[in-house]
Amino acid sequence: MQPPDSAFLTQPVAVAAQPSGVRRPDAALLEVLRVEGAKGVGELSAALGVTATAVRQRLERLTKAGLVERSAHERAAGRGRPAHRYGLTEKGRRDGGDNFRDLALVLWREIRGIREPDVRRGLLARIGAAMAGGYRDRVAGPTPEARLRSVARLFHERQLSCAVDADHRTGGLPVLTTYACPYPDLAEQDRGICAAERVMLEELVGAPVKLSECRLDGGSCCRFTAGDSGSAVADPALENTGVAASNALRFPLQSHPESAP
Repeated sequence: MQPPDSAFLTQPVAVAAQPSGVRRPDAALLEVLRVEGAKGVGELSAALGVTATAVRQRLERLTKAGLVERSAHERAAGRGRPAHRYGLTEKGRRDGGDNFRDLALVLWREIRGIREPDVRRGLLARIGAAMAGGYRDRVAGPTPEARLRSVARLFHERQLSCAVDADHRTGGLPVLTTYACPYPDLAEQDRGICAAERVMLEELVGAPVKLSECRLDGGSCCRFTAGDSGSAVADPALENTGVAASNALRFPLQSHPESAP
């Protein structure tokens, strides 16, 4: 295995990720709670330099999102109604440390460094099978097409645009069409993630799956055809070769993509 690219490994990463869908002002409030612990409305107002009304509006949004929770505390003098303080929920604490993208890119760069084709293919197959493990219990259906539709419903839950149709060009075999790449940063580096995704679908559908069209070749979508036993493995030009330089702008990265080994 080649040593990792030192320039890639030394690129700066974010110290605190902003949870998906959270407004920037709300993220600032989350960061105060993360660093300083639970606080009352007045304390947050002073820390953020905004009015108590603005703080309450942000707390309401974050509470609805499940990121912040309220607790009651007795006042120091023991008189009056308990004071309310706000702190992060478990979800709020976990979302603040989500830097999986950086880790995924480093690990994928290491996988690309494996020179032995058989070892690399075996590892990609194991990755695909492991990816399937997260969905297997939720995929059901008596036929490959029914199970493929079940997979599509799970993809929709992840906000991935896709559809399942019978393609007359393949004799009516079911085809999963994905309109957005689930792993654009990894796919930009090489096609190995396409191979892993195909294996994942085979595991879930219980039938051979072929990558019949890929966005990295200029198409508007990726198509996975299920049930074609005569062409279970995609053309190597679609799945096992490097990404051409002409594709570099389709999935722009902060890091600099290279051709696959």
